[in-house]
Parts: sequence; structure tokens; C-alpha cells
Amino acid sequence: MPNNGNVSGFFPLVAMTLGLMFSSSASAADTAFAVDYLIGESDVDGVRLGFRPHETTLKDLPLLGDVDVYWEVSLNYWSDGDSSNEDDENYAIALSPVFTKQFATMFGNPIRWEAGIGVSILEDTMFAGKDMGTHFQFEDRIGVNMQFGEKLNHSVALRYMHYSNGGLDSENPGIDFISLAYSTQF
Repeated sequence: MPNNGNVSGFFPLVAMTLGLMFSSSASAADTAFAVDYLIGESDVDGVRLGFRPHETTLKDLPLLGDVDVYWEVSLNYWSDGDSSNEDDENYAIALSPVFTKQFATMFGNPIRWEAGIGVSILEDTMFAGKDMGTHFQFEDRIGVNMQFGEKLNHSVALRYMHYSNGGLDSENPGIDFISLAYSTQF
């Protein structure tokens, strides 16, 4: 299989750097892990593992009031079930700030919207029969989640996620996912 711009030797260095960056700032009260199942266009699906080292609250924002924000670093694995494509797997590392705010309550559990725009690096620019243009991609998300548990330290989320290079290259087809996620905070 051709290389197609593979940067797999770069991933261990990026993962180690991000791990060191976040390990010193994590506190047990607001550290979380997340796992997402991704359903993409055509036969594309995947898994996303996220680490959230810290959460904080931005106070008294105009029109919004208090908004919670966390940083999430994630490792993504995408697979294209269409066997006619040679480029059927891809990995991405992403870093994204995520803003959340409660807007309702269901069964005594907070319902929150979430939104974020972060950055990601793809292992391979060719995926699912598409030339993604660049290794660098933006990771956009919008979704809704519900917290639950005795300490509200669990959540499930439904979100739309979009990856594209934002027009930094003439090739910019992007890729879209619907994500079902579970996270636990400890």
C-alpha cells in the first residue's frame, strides 16, 4: 500500500508530549475519561478515546452567564468498511476546548449543550477514498449530554463531529460523524 503522506513516526512524539503536558495539571476532582462510538458517512465508523485533565467555569459571560469548559485530548481510530478502498484505516490525535452549559433537567439529571473547535493531526491524508488535503484538520463538535450518577460523575452524549482543514488546502472534502459517547469523571 502506498504511503500517501503517512506520519505514523510522528504520533508517538505527539502522544508523549500531550501526555506530559496534561499529567501535571490533572486533579482527581475533575479528571475524566471518555469513549465514543463514531458513525460516519457511507461505511465509515470508528472509536474515539478522550482524556479530560481539567474542567473549570467561566463566570458571568455576556448573554450566557456561567459556562463550564474542559480541554480534551483524544486518540481517534477510523475504519472504512468499503473494501474497494486501499486507504481503509486512519488515526488522529486531537486537542479541543469544549464549552458546556446546562439548559434543562430530566429525571433530576442535568442536560447540557456542548460545543468546541479544536485541532487534530491525521496519520494519513488519504482516507475513505478521499484526499483530506493536509494532515492538520480542525475538529468541530456540537452536541447534548446528560450527567447522571450519585455525584453526577457519569455522562452520555450525542454529538455531531466534523473534521476538515478549513480550506487551508484546495483539497478539503471533510468528514462527518455522529458520536455516541460515555464519560466518567473521578
